[in-house]
Amino acid sequence: MSEASISTNPKNTFSVKQLALAGLMSAIICVLAPFSIPNPISLAVPISLGTLAIYFVLTVLGMKLGIISVVVYILLGLAGLPVFTGFTGGPGKLFGPTGGYIIGYIFMALISGFFLDKWDNKLLPSLTGMILGTAALYLFGSVWLAYQASYTLPQALMIGSFPYIPGDILKLALAMSLGRQVRKRLQRANLI
Repeated sequence: MSEASISTNPKNTFSVKQLALAGLMSAIICVLAPFSIPNPISLAVPISLGTLAIYFVLTVLGMKLGIISVVVYILLGLAGLPVFTGFTGGPGKLFGPTGGYIIGYIFMALISGFFLDKWDNKLLPSLTGMILGTAALYLFGSVWLAYQASYTLPQALMIGSFPYIPGDILKLALAMSLGRQVRKRLQRANLI
């Protein structure tokens, strides 16, 4: 392949500043996601600040940089850094019963980020995208939990998804409120 055939379209590349911003947002996920409290309704899946961090990162960065941030977070956890819920990490956690929720962050980033980008972070479409992204997270995580723990899908949804809806609504509102302000400032600074 010659150099002339390599795309130089600036829309398909990221600046160093954008990649640094994605790295910073990965760090935010790594700091917040390990914090969790046991859920009295569902002992199998604790309440985590991971979704709060992902909601915030996606609101600020949108789809492409948001996915990069999420994937970097997951790879750091896979490598063994204690960035997953309960300050755990490694393949055992990622491929264990609750690992589907971690992998589900990628689907959440893809769907939610698409809506955020497509409608330029307008409130109603962005909220719709975040809800659909969260539904994809719940579905993928619950299917994985059902497979790993020998539950039926309805049992897995009752254990790993439904008890978290009220908390995720609060996390979503907080993250979008703060994230929209940060995004506007970053846009004014021409960083995203």
